[in-house]
Amino acid sequence: MTRTTFFRTGVALGAAIALAPAALAAEGESFFDSRFWGLVGLAIFIGLVGYAGGWRLIVKALDDRAEGIRRELDEARRLREEAQALRDSFRAREEEARREADQIVAQAKRDADALMAETRASMADTIARRTRAAEDRIARAEAQAAADVRAAAAEAAVAAAERLLVDNLDAKRHKALIDTAGKDMGQRLA
Repeated sequence: MTRTTFFRTGVALGAAIALAPAALAAEGESFFDSRFWGLVGLAIFIGLVGYAGGWRLIVKALDDRAEGIRRELDEARRLREEAQALRDSFRAREEEARREADQIVAQAKRDADALMAETRASMADTIARRTRAAEDRIARAEAQAAADVRAAAAEAAVAAAERLLVDNLDAKRHKALIDTAGKDMGQRLA
């Protein structure tokens, strides 16, 4: 404790002792009762502690405590700065992850659109091929049906002609037809 602080403490105690009789007289009590002597004893004790260097111990303890509080505040400030840096780092990572997720979603949408377009084109191609194949089968079936109808008509015509010939042809006419057919064949083959 410095001399100035010691002096101020002494002045404060002296003022308290000087004002004590006036305060006690206002209450109607004697100036020299037990409270007065308790105050005098306290003043002497404080003076002896100050004179013996006790103030230095008290001031040193208070300074040590203040230094400890200062260190704790510095540590708290450092921890707060680390926490803020960590928070900022996490926010940056979160933002980066959000951007990456947005890019992944956008790429997935593009891939899905491309796959959908490819699937539509493939489906259209498949439908066109199947349509052509069905049309080809129908055309073949129509051609076969037409051939079958012609063959059936030819068979029916031959059968009808055979019946007509059998029913209307006698032996003499039969022989004349065979001779004529033979001559025609000979001329055609020659």
